[in-house]
Order: sequence, then C-alpha cells, then structure tokens
Amino acid sequence: MRYKLTFVVGLALGYVLGTRAGRERYEQLKKSARQVAQNPAVRNTAESAAQQGRQFAGKAYHVVGEKVGDRVPDSVAQRVRSLRERNANGTGEDDWGTSTP
Repeated sequence: MRYKLTFVVGLALGYVLGTRAGRERYEQLKKSARQVAQNPAVRNTAESAAQQGRQFAGKAYHVVGEKVGDRVPDSVAQRVRSLRERNANGTGEDDWGTSTP
C-alpha cells in the first residue's frame, strides 16, 4: 500500500511540475488534493495506518531491546530516554500533527 501511495504521489507531483497547462490546472489539482486530504475516510485511514505503524514500531522496539540488551552505547540510550520524556510531557502530537498514544 505504501508503495502504491508513493507512486501516486510521485506521479501527481511529476504531472504538476511537468505540466504546461498553467496556473489554472495547478489550482484545479490543488483543490482536488485538498478535497481528498480533507475527506473523513482518507483521514481515518491515514490515522489507522499511523496507529498500526506505532504499534509495530513499539513491538519491534521491545524485541530489539530484549536481544540487544545492554550493548547499546550510553549516548544512544540517553537519546531514547530524552525522546520518551519529551513525548510523555509533550502535547500528544508528533511532528506531522497526528496524535500519539
């Protein structure tokens, strides 16, 4: 799914950058993209995908943590701790504006 989405976004971007239709076509495409992005079904699907990604990342983190153990350098461990603290004390949103659990 991610590869299809990347392909479609790349195709649309290439069309917009390569088109010679002018400003009118650009505005029309921009309006269509905004409508798609604001569609509740699209937003729900994107949030679901983000949530699943966070869940898989959490599981992977625990599996890797168990296998790696104390072999992680202190600087890396400190960075992970600081990121966790920032997320725990933060606004509940990541850099892209999606909510975090």
